[in-house]
Amino acid sequence: MKDFLDGYKVYLNDVKKTSANTLEAYIRDVNQFVTYCANNDIHNIDRVNESTIRKYIDYLDFLGKSEATKTRIVASLRCYFKYLITADVVKHNPTDAIKFKKAEKKLPDVLDANEIVLLLSQPDNRDYKGIRDKAMLELLYATGIKVSELIELSINDINTQVGILHTHGSKNERIIPIYPAAIRHLNDYINSVRPAMVEDDDTDILFTNMNGQPMSRQGFWKIIKHYAEKAGINKDITPHTLRHSFAAHLLENGAQLKDIKEMLGHSDISSTQVYAQLVKSKYVQSYAKFHPLAKK
Repeated sequence: MKDFLDGYKVYLNDVKKTSANTLEAYIRDVNQFVTYCANNDIHNIDRVNESTIRKYIDYLDFLGKSEATKTRIVASLRCYFKYLITADVVKHNPTDAIKFKKAEKKLPDVLDANEIVLLLSQPDNRDYKGIRDKAMLELLYATGIKVSELIELSINDINTQVGILHTHGSKNERIIPIYPAAIRHLNDYINSVRPAMVEDDDTDILFTNMNGQPMSRQGFWKIIKHYAEKAGINKDITPHTLRHSFAAHLLENGAQLKDIKEMLGHSDISSTQVYAQLVKSKYVQSYAKFHPLAKK
């Protein structure tokens, strides 16, 4: 069954235009399914049917996988079999009849304006690490980009004179404004710190770890968790927290959903509408708490 994985990677890259993280997850899910099939004496892909998929879901239940994880895995397999159909390897997609109840979208945690100021004030601007961290946090909140986009930025993606960031995603390119304070901290990092951290002149990566090597998502997550704990912010901080806060705060202050959609790089405005629900929920709670008649 693994004979088709190389072609599937090309399909995900060239046809589906998936991000590196999605491609990695899809290949991992398919590999695990192939291993399961081999352990159950299923070696030919055309022997996989709906019953096989349902038994695999039962196996995932046995392993204690969450509904969200099972949904993602079936989505990975559905995409894999779509590829196999286009490649004329199989005739039918065995996942077609597999349906999951649509889970309610959990509204993301966001930081309020005071918490943002508190978080951004934590890095120590007296050392290289603090100056770098301050620039990263400011840039994330200024632009709402994903952490995966942040760590892949090249120094040429930033124009500090004009005050813009240019992203080069697999599905879209965006030009996003950067507020002046973030520009100042980026200039401090680019001019004073980065040359000392990055010894290889051929490296154009904007942000690196302290050894001058590319930073990982996990590495950045540890950074933001550290500063959240230092600031005493007791919320579920994730690598997307500043992205969510960026969108929610723009919406609260009158920005249009369609403009936020473009800045976030969402392909569908339904993904952006979760922030409208978030803001509405906040106002409803505030009304219930403070309106004198609503409290009775």
